[in-house]
Amino acid sequence: MAEKIFAGGEFLITDVNPEEVFTPEDFTDEHKMIKETATDFVAKEIEPHIEELEEKNPELVMEILGKAGELGLLGTDVPEEYGGLGLDKVSTTVVGEAMGVAGSFSVVYGAHTGIGTLPIVYFGNEEQKSKYLPKLASGEWCGSYCLTEPGAGTDALNAKTKAVLSEDGKYYILNGEKLFITNAAWSTTFILYAKVDGEAFTGFIVEKDFPGFSTGKEEKKMGVHGSSTRPVILEDAKVPVENMLFEVGKGHKIAFNILNIGRWKLGAMAMGGCKACVTGAVKYANGRIQFKVPISSFGMIKEKLANMAVKTYMSESMMYRMAGMFDDKLGTLDAEAKKDSAENAKAIEEYAPECSITKVYGSECLEYCADEYVQILGGYGFTAEYPAERYYRDSRINRIWEGTNEINRMLVPGTLMRRAMQGRLGLLSAAQAIAGELMTYSPLSVQLPDTPLALQEHMVKMSKKIALMVAGVAAQKFQQKLAREQQVLARIADIIIEIFAMESGLLRTLKLIDRGGEEKAKYQIAATKAYVDDTIPRIELWAKQALAYVEEGDMLRTQLAGLKKLARYQPIDAISLKKDIADRIIELESYPF
Repeated sequence: MAEKIFAGGEFLITDVNPEEVFTPEDFTDEHKMIKETATDFVAKEIEPHIEELEEKNPELVMEILGKAGELGLLGTDVPEEYGGLGLDKVSTTVVGEAMGVAGSFSVVYGAHTGIGTLPIVYFGNEEQKSKYLPKLASGEWCGSYCLTEPGAGTDALNAKTKAVLSEDGKYYILNGEKLFITNAAWSTTFILYAKVDGEAFTGFIVEKDFPGFSTGKEEKKMGVHGSSTRPVILEDAKVPVENMLFEVGKGHKIAFNILNIGRWKLGAMAMGGCKACVTGAVKYANGRIQFKVPISSFGMIKEKLANMAVKTYMSESMMYRMAGMFDDKLGTLDAEAKKDSAENAKAIEEYAPECSITKVYGSECLEYCADEYVQILGGYGFTAEYPAERYYRDSRINRIWEGTNEINRMLVPGTLMRRAMQGRLGLLSAAQAIAGELMTYSPLSVQLPDTPLALQEHMVKMSKKIALMVAGVAAQKFQQKLAREQQVLARIADIIIEIFAMESGLLRTLKLIDRGGEEKAKYQIAATKAYVDDTIPRIELWAKQALAYVEEGDMLRTQLAGLKKLARYQPIDAISLKKDIADRIIELESYPF
C-alpha cells in the first residue's frame, strides 16, 4: 500500500510524486501471469469464435463464460471464501484490458463481473454472498444489472418500478419494466432496483425463475451484436425478502457506487481495444502498397498512428493509476470493514470524480482510435472483412452506458465543488490563492530546471491553476445556480479530464526515467511532450470560452490577462516527435509503449 492515500480530486491541488502512482511497469510476477493467462484465453477461446458469438449463441456464451471461470478470470474481485481469487484492482484491470479485444463477449464479461456481481460482493450479506458469488465466479451463472426504465435513464432515482411487501411478509411483490438489460437472455441473477411502497429506492437480487419475472424481445442494435439486450418485465414478481440487498431506501448507495467502479472498468476495457486498433492499423498500413511503397511510409498515416498510440498511452497510464488508487484506499480497510457495506461504499465513493474521468477519456479514446483504424484501411475499413468495422460500431455504445459522457462531465466538477463546500477538499482556498498569485506572477521570470520534461511538468501545474481559476470565477458568479450552467461546467470538466490524462502520462514517464534513464524512456518522453503540446492550446481555448461567458468588460479583460500568464507556452516540434513514435510503431507492428 502507498504511503500516501490521495483523496478524490486531490490531484488538482497536490503535486504528485511519480513513485506515488501505480504504472504498468510496476506489475508483479502475478500480474504478468494473469495478463498472459487472460490474453491467451481471448486469443484461443474467443477470437476464433467471434463470428459465431456475433449471432448470439447462448450455449457458446455460457461455455466460454464457464471456461473463463475455471481460470479465475471472473473472480478477481470475489473473495476467496466465496469461490473467487480475491485479487487487487490491478489484476482486475489487467483482465479487463485483455477482454477489451474480445468483441461482444467483452460486454458479456464486463456486465457479469462488474455491475452484475460487485453489488453482492460489496453490499450483500453473508447468506447472499454464499449463495450467489460461487456460481457467478465460476461462470455457472451469469449476472445482469437492471436500473434503466422507460422514464428513468440518467435520472435513475425517478424509477417507477414498485415493490410492496406481501401480506405474509415473505416476499416483495415487484411491478414495472427495465430497459436495455445486458446479458438478459442468458443471465440467472439480476441486480434490480425498485421503490418500496413507491418511495424507498432499494436494491434486490432477482432470479430468472422467480414467478412474475420475464424478459422481452432482443433489441436490434447498431453494434455489440453478440451481446443480449432485452427489457425485463415484472408482473407481480415474487422476490423473497431475504433477497433485498443492503437496506431499504439505500439502493442509491449500491447503484451509484457500483456504477463508479463500472465506469473505470469500462475505461480499462476500452484501453485494451485502443491497443488492438493501433496494432491492426499498422499491420494493414505496412502491407498496403500504394505508389510502390507501404502506406505506413506516408506522413499523414504516420501522424494517425502516432496520435492513436499517444492517446492510448495516456489512457493506459490513467487506468492503472486509478487501479492503484483503489487498491490503496480499499487497503486501508481491515478484515471487518471489508465486510461492512457502508465502509465499502465510502471507500468506492472517494474516487467518483476520477471514475467519471476515466470513463469519459477511455471511451472517447477508443472512439478516436476506432475511427482512425477505419480511415487507415480506407474502403476495406468500411467492410466487415476486417475487424475495424466492428470496432467502429461496437465502440459507440461506450459513450452512452454507465452514465452518458455528458452526465459524467457534469459529475466531475459538480462532485468536486460539492466536496469543496463541505470542507472535504481544499479547492476554494487554492482558487483564492491563485487570484492573489496572479497579481505578481510573471511567466518570463520562470526558470525551469534542465530535466527532460521540465516544461511539461510546469504546464501541468499551470493547467491545474487554470482549472481552479475558471472554476472559482464561475462559482463566484453563479453560486448555487452554477449547476444549471452546463456549457461552463462541461468546459471545466474537459480541462480537469485533460489534466488527469496529461499528469498520468507525465508521472509514468518520469518514473521510467528515474528507474532506467532517458534513453530507455525515449518514446514515452516523446509521447508525453507531444500530448502536452496538443493539449495546452485546447485547455486555453476552453478557459477563454468559459470566462467570456461568465465575465464581461474590464473584469473579463483582467481574467483573460491572468489566463494568458498561466497558459504562456512555447510550442515544440511535435511533428518530429510523432514521426519518431510512428517509426517505432511501424518497426514493431504493434502498440509501442
